[in-house]
This record gives sequence, C-alpha cells and structure tokens, in this order.
Amino acid sequence: MKKSPPIIIMRLDGPVFLVRGRDKHVDEEIYRFSENITDGIIFQSKWSRRENYKLGLKYAPFETVIMNAPDPLIFNKKGKIRFSAKRKARLIATSWSSNWNKGFETYKWLDENLDFKRYEMTFVGNSPIKFKNIRHLSPMKSKDLAKMLKKNDIYITASKKDPCSNSLIEAMRCGLPIIALRDGGHPEIVKKGGEMFDTSKEIPVLIKKITDNYKKYPREINLPSIEDVGKKYCQFVQQIYKKFKMGGYIPKKISKIDTIKLQFILLKTRMAEKINKRVNRL
Repeated sequence: MKKSPPIIIMRLDGPVFLVRGRDKHVDEEIYRFSENITDGIIFQSKWSRRENYKLGLKYAPFETVIMNAPDPLIFNKKGKIRFSAKRKARLIATSWSSNWNKGFETYKWLDENLDFKRYEMTFVGNSPIKFKNIRHLSPMKSKDLAKMLKKNDIYITASKKDPCSNSLIEAMRCGLPIIALRDGGHPEIVKKGGEMFDTSKEIPVLIKKITDNYKKYPREINLPSIEDVGKKYCQFVQQIYKKFKMGGYIPKKISKIDTIKLQFILLKTRMAEKINKRVNRL
C-alpha cells in the first residue's frame, strides 16, 4: 500500500518585514516554503494573517487564528499588589529587543514628559537609549519578571507591528490594565482590559482614566488559558486529519525537486541571516 504524504502544519508569525523593518526576503522564503509543503497555517492574530496575505502569502488549504498563552504557574495574579490612589501610580514597560520599533520613541517621550511627581515608571529589558527618569532594569528570567510585573499598576506597550506580544499577554495575566499603541495585534488582545493610543501625548490622559476607574479594568481582561490554546491546536489538527481520512483532502506531495528547492531556500535564508548579523556588528 502506497504511503500518503504527511500533513504539514505551520505556525506563522510576523510578517518579519513589518516587525523588524527589514529582512523582507525572510518573509518571501517563508511564503515559498508554505506554498510548496504547508497544508495548514496557524496565525497568532487576525492582524498577522491579514498582513501576511498582503505581502504575498498564498492561501493554505486550512487556516486558523490562535492566540498565545503564557505559563499560568508563573504569570498569574497571585501576590499582585493592590492599587492605591494614596501613592504614585506605578507604570512598567518591557522589551527583550532593543529595536526602536519596540516602542522606544514613546518611552523616550515618557521619560522626558511624564509627571514623575505623580507617577513612577520602570523599564525591564534592553534599551537603545539611556533613561533619565525611568528606572531601567536588565532583562529578567520569567519568574523574576512576573514578580516585577505584580509590583506595578499599569503596563505600557508601544511596540509597532507586533503580531501577538507575549510581553503584553504576560502582563495582562498578572492582572495589569494596559495602555497600548493601536497597532499590530494589540487591539485584539487588550479589548476592554485597557486603553489604546495613537500618539504618545495621549498617554497621560489614559493613565488618569485608568487610575480613576482602576478596579474596572482587571475585571475586563479576557484571555484564553493555555489549556484552551492547546485544545484549539488539537482541534485544528484533527479537522485536517478527519478531512484527509474521509477522502476530502489530499496532503501536498513533496517532490525531489521541491526538496531541493526547500534546501536551497533554507541555505539562502541562513546565509542572509549571517550577513545581517555581521553588518549589524559594524
């Protein structure tokens, strides 16, 4: 009996070009890879799906959108400090990457314009700028980061073109109301659990809006649990397999030529990444 080709499912991030502001070739190679062998695609947000298709991704036979979820044993509300209007409101932002697209123009503006007599702000991670008023802490392990998040009142993210920010989801899981840039997948994640801004100048007004109605926002946080996310992955896989077993779908067959093409794509991508790393060091 002839063996049927395997079912290939890809979890797609990005687009890389929009997130990094460069490396469009990476997206193009991913799209070629997908067109040749992918039977199903899992996107992290509707925004990511829409923007990948705009850049040239071909529709897969099966697709779905499934949000991320952090480790609930680490990122949870246990030990979260209570908000008090009798002290300074505590704001926090985080970023592992020092790419300016991660929101540093906004964080710079806050460092220069926020009323630090009323607020205090902490940044955890790597930064391309030296803050004058914002407290800057080095990147932390997940457990330490969760503890730090729980010591604060509001999480701010200004990252651009971010498909499904893990940092944002982690903060929300720790019970923090959000102030987020209206871009990427942020609106889909935050919903009523915070406020959105288009320009940095709007942030002070939004901070006051949240602190004046603080109890309302944590109650509005609505995120899928890691169990829910796992179930959705299983259901998607089962959906494709069931269609295949019933004869309603034949998985893509990878020919020898396709294999050579894919090997060339991977080699080309790796070489481009090495070149980019060397250029960035200059």
